[in-house]
Amino acid sequence: MVISMRKTKRPIAMLLVAAMLLGSAYAGILTLKTRFYPRSYASFVEKYCRMYGVDENLAYAVIHTESRFDSDAVSHLGACGLMQLMPETFDWLRSKDAEGADKYDDVFDPETNIRYGVFFLSLIKERFGEERLVIAAYHAGMGRVSSWLNDVAFSSDGKSLHTIPFSDTDHYVKKVERTKRIYATLY
Repeated sequence: MVISMRKTKRPIAMLLVAAMLLGSAYAGILTLKTRFYPRSYASFVEKYCRMYGVDENLAYAVIHTESRFDSDAVSHLGACGLMQLMPETFDWLRSKDAEGADKYDDVFDPETNIRYGVFFLSLIKERFGEERLVIAAYHAGMGRVSSWLNDVAFSSDGKSLHTIPFSDTDHYVKKVERTKRIYATLY
């Protein structure tokens, strides 16, 4: 029985092509991960998420949405740093933190900003529980979310929102949730 070399080379060539395609796909995923959805400041995010009981993917999604990992970012409203903390929020968080000796200028320091931003997420989570409410309160404030929960036009049970009345907050919540899912899938 004679085996044609042509027939045996075809499966090997197909395997090589498949391996090259898989390698290209893997390189594409790595590029997507590091370029578009980085995990910059990972040591700080991991440390403070573990300390305060916050999902790392949520913290990365908030940082990505708020500043795209620009530690010098300043919004048109005056929110600063990676997690875009407002001066009043930063001062309030410092008053709640036993180690709150930082000055507002420290808000641009990545570790300080992440520490207080994740601490804030944990306090909101403690108050509201539901992640959608946590994200809404991070954007619109805890007082607003509380008032929405007390309004039957937005909440039928006082514990969850069927409608977020501010379109920019509704958009923000959806964007953070989507980004969180992407981080969870990629990492």
